[in-house]
Amino acid sequence: MAADRRSSWLKGVLDLLVLTCLTGGESYGYEISKTLAAAGLGEIKGGTLYPVLNRLEEAGLAVGEFRAAERGPGRRYYRLTEEGRRALAEQGASWLEFHTAVKTMLTSATPGGRAT
Repeated sequence: MAADRRSSWLKGVLDLLVLTCLTGGESYGYEISKTLAAAGLGEIKGGTLYPVLNRLEEAGLAVGEFRAAERGPGRRYYRLTEEGRRALAEQGASWLEFHTAVKTMLTSATPGGRAT
């Protein structure tokens, strides 16, 4: 059940996390997935990540560019747009405000489950 909850929580913030992964410069799907896993968010499979990247691209928050490789398959590299940076700043601030409200509520609860 805990894994199901984490999955639900992640769905609500994954777009922001992917945008955050692009703040340091361009990146590709597998690299973004590794960054998210290293942050403690678990393995984000391609079937979850690539629709997010497509959605961000369609919304004009990121731009993708396919590049052929000398060896092996090519990769699609993504980078933030200015609109993406603005959206990340605005939505990130809203998320942090929400997180603070949830944290405040959880930390003020008594062991019996009632808020003090």
